[in-house]
Amino acid sequence: MASIRRQLRRLLGREGVLSIARRYFVSNGFDGTLTSIGVIVGAVLSGVPSGATVIKIGLGAAVGLGTSAVWSVWEIERAETKAELRRIERAMLVDLDDTQIEREQRGARLFHATMSGLGPLIGILIPLTPFLFEGTLFTMVEAALIAVALGIGVLGVFGAYMGSMSGQRWYVAAARMALAGLVVAVINVFLPG
Repeated sequence: MASIRRQLRRLLGREGVLSIARRYFVSNGFDGTLTSIGVIVGAVLSGVPSGATVIKIGLGAAVGLGTSAVWSVWEIERAETKAELRRIERAMLVDLDDTQIEREQRGARLFHATMSGLGPLIGILIPLTPFLFEGTLFTMVEAALIAVALGIGVLGVFGAYMGSMSGQRWYVAAARMALAGLVVAVINVFLPG
């Protein structure tokens, strides 16, 4: 356990590892949130009868996007790190299998895949929460409006985080990201059917 904590501290101390993890987290969180908004608006406009059904549909999307995010990043990072390891081996004329370098790459790959999967889960689950209270506190339409607002808020938080981290005006970056949620909601309202 102590060696895992040491390795995690070492990973979190490497800006390259954190930078890639942030990109995967925000990018996949953005995708998850927009998917959630689309699912929610489409479900309610299609006449889905209960909040529980919207949650089931949303959880299906969360499983699909979460699995995609973890699996694809694992495979992408696996190929990239193996290629990098082979380049180092050729340059050093040494086999680096089962070395500290390979173990660190594996740890970084696991961290990237985990962060990649967390993004869409957060982006989908937060907007679904009002549907837990449909029928007791909210009607379907009220739950949908609150859910879309929460989704737009999640996008705004992603934008504010990225904006503040990069030295931009956080509120401008937040507004740009949040606008995407509003666009998805509006487009879904005007889709035929």
